[in-house]
Amino acid sequence: MTIGWYPGHMHKARKDITQALQQVDAVIEIVDARLPYASENPLLNTLIGNKPRLRILNKADLADPHNARLWLTHYRALGIDCVLFDKEDQATLRAILPRLVAQVPERSKRARRLMIVGIPNVGKSTLINLLAGRKIARVGNEPAVTKARQEIRLTEDLVLLDTPGILWPRLDDQAAAYRLAISGAIRNTAVELADVGLAAITLIQQRYPQALRDRYQVEPEGEEPVHLLEAIGRKRGALVRGGVDFTKAGEIVLNDLRSGKLGRISLELPADIPPPEPAEPSASEESNETAVQHAPDQDDQRRE
Repeated sequence: MTIGWYPGHMHKARKDITQALQQVDAVIEIVDARLPYASENPLLNTLIGNKPRLRILNKADLADPHNARLWLTHYRALGIDCVLFDKEDQATLRAILPRLVAQVPERSKRARRLMIVGIPNVGKSTLINLLAGRKIARVGNEPAVTKARQEIRLTEDLVLLDTPGILWPRLDDQAAAYRLAISGAIRNTAVELADVGLAAITLIQQRYPQALRDRYQVEPEGEEPVHLLEAIGRKRGALVRGGVDFTKAGEIVLNDLRSGKLGRISLELPADIPPPEPAEPSASEESNETAVQHAPDQDDQRRE
């Protein structure tokens, strides 16, 4: 199954965000601490440009603590200002706005404007409500809850712009796309739950086999992932006439992972980032290479 999900409102949202960024002073970018690479929208790097940016690795309470710290080290080595965060972390919450606002000069004629961006279901609405100290944004466990840009005045001198979560139009890295689907960033109705559940089992078996033993009383060592998913389905009553309902079994595993019932699990490491593709040669380079290939060899000239 090839994963791709780009609802119509996201196309409009991308245009709106591009326009709004022209009047924004700084950006809060939220990624999922369990899969920071997959949940980082590459379009934002182009759209944000050189504006001050703070990357928040949200849902840190669901991520493997050791691996979450590896991501902090990775991003800071690249010069990216970032913090780990979960909704119970009051100390980090109080530091977010001052940390970013300090990089923005005061405006004499208008309030300073911050934009909060991120892919669907990454926790933007929850963070907005926490920053504002009141319920402003609608919160939901399904992706794409926010469908239109909205402005929230936090103080006389500070306005926060909320944006719909946007995914890039093509999810060319299918390994990352599956991790997004596992996390819940893509609606269940847009994917095959049996396939995504099997991908989750495969990943957990490789990196967190004890989680499968503890939660489902199965032995993952040396077992085929599909047989593990089948065993889980049987144990949890996900049955249809003739055998296991793999769609329901996949949904059980995904719900357990997303809610933290499998423990603190990271879906990727910095080492999982694919190497950059080699740059395409420019027209002049191709012309030079062709000229070299067709240039006569000196020995050939002497033989003539």
